[in-house]
Amino acid sequence: MILLGSSGEADRDRECLGTPESAGYIQPVIILAIDDDPGILGFYKKAMSGDGVRFESSTDSRQTLDSVAALDPNLVILDLAMPGIDGLELLRQIKSRDPNTRVAMITGHYTIESALQAIREGAIDYICKPVSIEKLRELVTRVRGLAAQEERAFNLERELADVSNLEGIIGRSPRMLEVFDLMQRVAPHFRTALITGEPGTGRKLAARALHNLSPARRQRFAVFKSETATGVQWERQPGWEPLGLSTTAVVNERELFESPFGGTVFVEEVGDLYTATQLRLLRLIDQVWDQEVASPVGPALRVIASTSQDLEAATQSGRFQPGLWDRLRAVQIRLPALRERREDILLLSRHFLTRFSSQYGKLIRRMSRGAEVALAAYSWPRNVAELENVINKACKLAEGNVVDCGDLPAGVVLPGYGDDLLVRHGASLRAAISQKVAAPQTFRERVRDIVDR
Repeated sequence: MILLGSSGEADRDRECLGTPESAGYIQPVIILAIDDDPGILGFYKKAMSGDGVRFESSTDSRQTLDSVAALDPNLVILDLAMPGIDGLELLRQIKSRDPNTRVAMITGHYTIESALQAIREGAIDYICKPVSIEKLRELVTRVRGLAAQEERAFNLERELADVSNLEGIIGRSPRMLEVFDLMQRVAPHFRTALITGEPGTGRKLAARALHNLSPARRQRFAVFKSETATGVQWERQPGWEPLGLSTTAVVNERELFESPFGGTVFVEEVGDLYTATQLRLLRLIDQVWDQEVASPVGPALRVIASTSQDLEAATQSGRFQPGLWDRLRAVQIRLPALRERREDILLLSRHFLTRFSSQYGKLIRRMSRGAEVALAAYSWPRNVAELENVINKACKLAEGNVVDCGDLPAGVVLPGYGDDLLVRHGASLRAAISQKVAAPQTFRERVRDIVDR
């Protein structure tokens, strides 16, 4: 690929941009021109370059899709007649990868049929040669306006994520708004609470949010590791320093149950506790309640437990202590599975995208339409934890400033196949994945043909 825009110019653009979180961040307008005539490309560059415009070009049409993936341009200028490939076919491939990519077609042989076909395929303009400087600059002005709209939409998405955030929990679906409302109503008053939900739904995050919303937010928040039932992990709250304790100090079971402390203890997977530990926890709760009755200044200790099990059934079968079940079910908060709150999938994805792109020092602005469709359609059996992991890995893999289907695990894009598909089948499978949105049935057939060869 021959890029006429120098790498030095690109580096200066990156230095000026900083990170998405930096003040005054402005995304440059990126224009990619494809033509086999270097003289024409030079003319385009002189006419269209300027402040806030990054101009890139290539004479190799075979590398167009790679260039589009790497640059995520605001506009692609494409010659209708290119050696080795039809311009309309190249337009279809670009729009198949991401329908949001804007393409202007330029031709020296105008026909009504080709113009109509280009517009039907998604071109935003169809321009006849010779192209005037005024027409090119008008196109730049038009793209600038559209890019500014996109920038405002991007900022609104980030603001929406902020207002859809309750103490670190992201959601705006009706199911999550109900959870937020319940947590805010019970937080000032609860003594015990039970958070239920499948693994990966964020039960520990919800427990910390409930603690932060309660009057005990300036006190200790301790996590009891139920898988070993041997100790408590102290965790520092922002702005609070544990008195005489390291933030990683471990308090054994005897110290927890025989020397109750103020604050909140979170019992992970309470259904897995040994029977003896269940009884000790029940006695601890009753002891604290008795002290509260004697001196009603609010509970000295709040207990939040979580489980993915049916504790009512476990109680009836004798596997869980009835007294402890009665105490914990006073306040129950059920976290929905991600498949039950699909409205939040893209909101969460964009939240994780912002976090991890900043963490890895990348300028990843968005996900392609194909990637968003794949994420929204997937069942997410391991819930938000799985989505977070997928976006984390995608940000590591992304080479440009857009996360595409090729950056996602194959099992997410095509459920039922292993995540090593892209490793084993390489570029042919990536090409098939990139065409999912245009023809999903054909996409699945093509992928299976590749895999089953």
